[in-house]
Amino acid sequence: MSEMKDVRTAQAVSREFIEFAIETGVLNFGEFITKAGRKSPYFFNAGKFNDGASLGRLAQFYARALLASGISFDMLFGPAYKGITLASAAAVALAGLGRNVGFAYNRKEAKDHGEGGVIVGTPLAGRVAIIDDVISAGTSVRESVELIRAAGATPAAVLIALDRMERSGTADKIGELSAVEEVRRMYGMPVVAIAGLNALLAYLQGGTDLAAHRDAVAAYRQRYGFESG
Repeated sequence: MSEMKDVRTAQAVSREFIEFAIETGVLNFGEFITKAGRKSPYFFNAGKFNDGASLGRLAQFYARALLASGISFDMLFGPAYKGITLASAAAVALAGLGRNVGFAYNRKEAKDHGEGGVIVGTPLAGRVAIIDDVISAGTSVRESVELIRAAGATPAAVLIALDRMERSGTADKIGELSAVEEVRRMYGMPVVAIAGLNALLAYLQGGTDLAAHRDAVAAYRQRYGFESG
């Protein structure tokens, strides 16, 4: 597949995902306060992907985005707890697209009976793609990377649902990098998002019923946004 075709595929997946997130009520518009204390004109709540139909569709987006990225990977890893469901569902979706790979996840506490240990599923080996919903502080990514490397495997990429593309920090103290960019630089691996803030703005500029929120989202990006080089 050519690079141009990959780009077009990724753009199509992003737009479809934005539409899906709005339809399911996962993506909402208004006034919301983020964990960093910032007043945001939109809110993304992945916890609302909470039934079989929505999770199945979400998994298709993860699978399509990962394949469109062209990144080489051998298996999936889902950090506890949200990543457990996401990685297992994405593995099912990948198999449906003709790419059957193993998946694993971690326990929060080591088990001292049965198979023991903190890793459940396929033994960590080869190039491992980490599946999560978003990256905020990057804690789950750090823990995942440590577990993968300790097993002798290679962290290949992080795949998330939405990249807010905003600088770290608080409402008043704005950092230099976004959480996603910090992960990229710290671990030297790509972070692939099904969609990002740019895709959201492009959707709002498309003359939809939600176009009235475009200026507020654009102003938020102007104040806090981060564009990776």
